[in-house]
Amino acid sequence: MNKKRILYVEDDETLAFLTSDNLEQYFDVVHCNNGAIAFELFCKESFDLCVLDIMLPDMDGFEIATEIRKRDEEIPIIFLSAKTMKEDKLKGLRLGADDYLVKPYSIEELILKIEIFLHRSQKTIEKNNKSYTIGSYVFEFENYLLRNDKEELTLTERESALLKLFLDNVNTVLKREKILTSLWGNDDYFSGRSLDVFISRLRKILKEEEKVKIENIPRIGFKMVID
Repeated sequence: MNKKRILYVEDDETLAFLTSDNLEQYFDVVHCNNGAIAFELFCKESFDLCVLDIMLPDMDGFEIATEIRKRDEEIPIIFLSAKTMKEDKLKGLRLGADDYLVKPYSIEELILKIEIFLHRSQKTIEKNNKSYTIGSYVFEFENYLLRNDKEELTLTERESALLKLFLDNVNTVLKREKILTSLWGNDDYFSGRSLDVFISRLRKILKEEEKVKIENIPRIGFKMVID
């Protein structure tokens, strides 16, 4: 079984050696002591999780995390820092980190955290990659693909996200605000109009499926019904 690949960024040589030595018993660890070089490495190679110090040369851990999140919303990020202020921890978590451990930390705790977040990440990947059955159609969310024996349709990213949201909540009323916030991050007028267009397109695609309906719930939202 291949080991999960960890990007570990720490400029303290002694701490980096001790931590890497322990982590390498369980993971494939790529250590870097410079923030800018670490981010460049992240962009070029594939990793399963990032462990970041905050105080780093050229580019600090907060900056690295910000740039990572622009490119990958799912990869787990753990901060390791001597900064003990609550504000620093909150800043790290707001940037999208999964956890923030204060130095000196327990190597056993770090390994446990890494294993937990890797497991959670794998579950998310498996969930996103699964296919759904909708009447005669098979929907592959990860590939934006809706197909049956007669046709194969490629949906837009947002159409796929909307269809997945309905399929994860079949026979359940979804409030309009929840749908808009999930897909657009807001519920303003223009997003609302876009949602109506996407609903109409999905209804048109699925119109031949007698057992599949997207019902309008007045003044509340929508419900996908599958008999």
